[in-house]
Amino acid sequence: MLGVLAAAGAALRPLGAGTAGIEPMFFLMVLSGRVLGPGFGFVLGSLSMFASALLTGGVGPWMPFQMLAMGWVSMGAGLLPGPDRLRGRRELGMLAVYGAVASVAYGTVMNLQGWPYIGSLVSGVAFVPGDPVADNLARFAAYCLATSLGWDLPRALVTVVATLTLGPTVLKALRRATRRAAFDARAGFEDA
Repeated sequence: MLGVLAAAGAALRPLGAGTAGIEPMFFLMVLSGRVLGPGFGFVLGSLSMFASALLTGGVGPWMPFQMLAMGWVSMGAGLLPGPDRLRGRRELGMLAVYGAVASVAYGTVMNLQGWPYIGSLVSGVAFVPGDPVADNLARFAAYCLATSLGWDLPRALVTVVATLTLGPTVLKALRRATRRAAFDARAGFEDA
């Protein structure tokens, strides 16, 4: 399951070709994390981002941050209220809202990996060591608005649309595959 889903996530990422933040892999990571749990989701998100970086040539100093942030996105979906309490439209709505919030949060976390290093640039949005926290937070908010919000909002929109349209089918397929694989079966050992 991990290999297939990581390959699918890696294959979905280049479909947007980085155009204005359109990244269709987010909806698959959210739905997979929901069905397969937080631990599996974290590993899946990290591995998918690693595989997609190798596939697209996007290996660089930002890759560990991307892997960690995507792992958190998938893990967070696994930590949402249990599927036994929410099913159907309510579950899809919750996943769509989570996907939108997680898409923007992913962009914010990714901004943290580069923002402190632009201090050498003369800019009103650069991190200033020693300044009060409130001033630096205001500059960080301005940095996020100026650099990534145009990528984060389309990513959130694509995630919501894909979750609402493809979500029922993908959730059903993931749950069926999980049941058939019997991941929760207990191993039993007997004396020879």
